[in-house]
Amino acid sequence: MKTYLNNAFIGNKEVKVGITEKGEIVRICYPNIDFRQYIEFLHVGVKINDSNLIYLHNDVNNVYMQHYIEDTNVLKTEIKNTYFNLRMIQTDFVPMGTNTIIRKYTFMNEHDIPLDIKFLVHSKMTSDSNNFASTKVIENGMLQYTHDYNMAFISNNIKLDSYKIHGTEETIWSGILQDKDYIGMSDTGAISYDLGTLKPNEVKEFSICIFISDNKEKNKIEDIEEDIEKIRKLDVEKELQNVKKYWKKYIKSHSILTLEGNTYKETIKNIYNRTILLFPLLTNSATGGMSAAMEIDEEFSKCGRYSYCWPRDALYMTKALDLLNMEKDTEKFYKVFCKNTQSKNGMWEQRFFSDCTLAPCWGYQIDETASIVYGIYDHYTRTKEIKFLKDNLKMAEKAVKFLEQYVEDIIENKNEMRVSYDLWEMHEGVSIYSLASIFSAYQAMQNIYKELTENMQENRLRQETITKQQEIIEKQLKQLKNYVLEKFYDEDKKSFVRNNEDKRLDISILGIIVPFKMFSPNEKKITNTIERINMNLRTYTGGYLRFENDHYTNDRPWVISTLWMALYYIEAKDYKKAKECFDFVVATSTEHRILSRTS
Repeated sequence: MKTYLNNAFIGNKEVKVGITEKGEIVRICYPNIDFRQYIEFLHVGVKINDSNLIYLHNDVNNVYMQHYIEDTNVLKTEIKNTYFNLRMIQTDFVPMGTNTIIRKYTFMNEHDIPLDIKFLVHSKMTSDSNNFASTKVIENGMLQYTHDYNMAFISNNIKLDSYKIHGTEETIWSGILQDKDYIGMSDTGAISYDLGTLKPNEVKEFSICIFISDNKEKNKIEDIEEDIEKIRKLDVEKELQNVKKYWKKYIKSHSILTLEGNTYKETIKNIYNRTILLFPLLTNSATGGMSAAMEIDEEFSKCGRYSYCWPRDALYMTKALDLLNMEKDTEKFYKVFCKNTQSKNGMWEQRFFSDCTLAPCWGYQIDETASIVYGIYDHYTRTKEIKFLKDNLKMAEKAVKFLEQYVEDIIENKNEMRVSYDLWEMHEGVSIYSLASIFSAYQAMQNIYKELTENMQENRLRQETITKQQEIIEKQLKQLKNYVLEKFYDEDKKSFVRNNEDKRLDISILGIIVPFKMFSPNEKKITNTIERINMNLRTYTGGYLRFENDHYTNDRPWVISTLWMALYYIEAKDYKKAKECFDFVVATSTEHRILSRTS
């Protein structure tokens, strides 16, 4: 069955893992969260006495509990098989500095009879005609490999009992593995470990290491074997302690929120800390590119996929990073990712892989480009580092030149540039959010020039060029605001609308106030719009839809919409209503205190 949800995440700078609420690993990505995905499925189970295979992630007799070890990316899933009274604690983590996932198991026999236990791993690796996967049995485990990448399963404390390479899906339910070949042309394989007999009340531990690698630097079989041998010698308990220490220290370095007391405050603190722990799993440590999510829809069955870096979306993430004392990560995003993804004409395309490679697109969005210029100055307001502005000046100027052409075409109705999508990527045309983002980019450019004036006083030609550029910006700023007032305020509705075609109310209209500050929050036309938004987008639960007749997720309120409304109320200094929005978001967070897309 297709899994559309990653309930929990573990990982390090390169390895990222998505896990369900029942402890099933559904995605393994390396070397970045958006490329590449290694598994079609990875199932683990036990055969107890004469039973058939009992999958740990899916059995009618299993009862589940799951939690993170506090302030870490170490996940514990407790699985109680009520038929055999076998309690299994699965601890999943990724050691720092390695491309290995460790699954540590603790088995407790709570039955009054002995239990003979075999542990099975059943895995199918991603494979295609240009990168076909095969399977090989190795000492204490199994290697699945292609031309470009490899994945190995190794136990460092129990010997391999049996295996099967061909036809596993037809026979795996028996829990009995038999095969004559140690190597074969199959992307699927299964291995079994004999844990022996567990007496009543006896406890036994077992660990499996999942090693992943690509063949870019080392591709000889000898190299792979050497890496596997190192993994086989890992001290699992020592690695676990080191991982816990690393993440607890990470939280301490970046958490600036002190909340203690009631359950509500504890929940907020947990959401806050879980967010801090999630950011490094979404970020490419080499480029600063930030993926919107770990993928949930590889087959495009519901959407156009999510595991890409949208420059616009990354802007909001960098604002959060700055608040969390992660300024260096923000700086890397602009100085590495943005510089390497900007087109020759100054624009940024719709979306990219986090390694700066162009991702699949179906159009362009003008606010992707405007957001970067806005973000450069916004980051500077936090750090006050003039060098950062200098380093990114040419990039910002190229972007503004592109924006100027777009605005000129819009104002003069030339239609010479390609039509832009809105931020939801559903409507082609001119949208109020896009124009507000350009407005803020122009203001940012003005401020950048102001901050760098002293550094350019001796360069007369440069000063003259900047003066001319400022005149263009000043002219278009006025044109933009007048254009929005004339074209996007519907006198019949007494409200701003998102575009001139469908004229729907849309939460993104709030962009003209926060973050882009085209209008102030208490102007009459703004308060009229807020009233209409509350009448049409606020649900009975207290959450907000993205826009009128938004059927993408069955008319469910979006967390981002509700938080956006909270930001407006904070801007308007209506803290009571802001807290009402915030309360909804807190109440609908997941059991691991992760904020979901919809509630």
